[in-house]
Amino acid sequence: MSQHKYWLAALSIAIVVLHQPQVPAQTKATKSPLKMVADVPMPGAAVRFDYQSLDTESGRLYIAHMNADQVVVFDTATRKVVANLDGFTRVHGVLAAPEMNRVFASVTGEHKVAAVDAKTLQTVAKVGPINYPDGIAFAPDQKRVFVSDEHGNTDAVIDAQNNSLLTKINLGGGAGNTVYDPTSGRILVAVHEKNDLAVIDPVKLEITARYPLPGLKEPHGISLDVANRLAFVAGAGNHTLAVVDLTTMKTLDTYPVGEDPDVLAFDPVLKLLYVSAESGDVWIYRETGKHLLAVGNFVMPHAHTVCVDPKTQLVYFPLENVKGHPLLRIMAPVAAAE
Repeated sequence: MSQHKYWLAALSIAIVVLHQPQVPAQTKATKSPLKMVADVPMPGAAVRFDYQSLDTESGRLYIAHMNADQVVVFDTATRKVVANLDGFTRVHGVLAAPEMNRVFASVTGEHKVAAVDAKTLQTVAKVGPINYPDGIAFAPDQKRVFVSDEHGNTDAVIDAQNNSLLTKINLGGGAGNTVYDPTSGRILVAVHEKNDLAVIDPVKLEITARYPLPGLKEPHGISLDVANRLAFVAGAGNHTLAVVDLTTMKTLDTYPVGEDPDVLAFDPVLKLLYVSAESGDVWIYRETGKHLLAVGNFVMPHAHTVCVDPKTQLVYFPLENVKGHPLLRIMAPVAAAE
């Protein structure tokens, strides 16, 4: 049996639910789905973190330390902080674009998006104005950055080659997360008040279709299983997760998650979906075909942002305040940690 198949088999046994009894009884067991690997102290004040982005080529994890106005650069191989970058007021979104040797960060306090040289870690430009820049996606063929303007009801588009603001695409509602689908070559945006997914053509810079998300209220976080053509969308308004078939754009099913779900992360190897929430609830689902099976859930204060490394299966949770200090908690599926 391969190592990945072993992990999947072991995870089938190590299913647990620690609270919220609406999860079916057959998902209950005696082990936690995740095991602690390390707690790494983070620089800066014990204040809120936000999005993360992992560059799998360099092994660097970029973390938005939102209320510290900093971007933390973390080496996942050595488990050390490489740099702590200042000058990112109220930073929300962060995205590595190794195709351009760039890291983009939403400097929300300045209503701009910063472009950072990934080698020198110097800010080369700040582009705006954007009312409330949040989540970020990158279309590599067009070399364009798409930015969720959460309060401006638009998706802002930046030309990454000359660092200019091209346009703002009206969404008709607040922008949740914005992601790039490499198979279709399209941008997907969760739109709060519309309760739908807007599809943007990155060449024409226009919305080409909208798809309702029945059962969701205020869709926000998005993650994709590109290979299996699924989108996972979390409703911040009713703590519900939807699975959308990217071929038909139909919602297949909905599932419970923590209150006010924020960031999602999908492991394409183990087929595990991590859904973190403002309430500190972390829900873990395993993909089975076109549906999900609850692996478990647990509470970890301030765990509203999550990232998973598809090479190592390690899961990263920046926690703003543990005994008065910020830290990066590294965990792994139980079988992977043993």
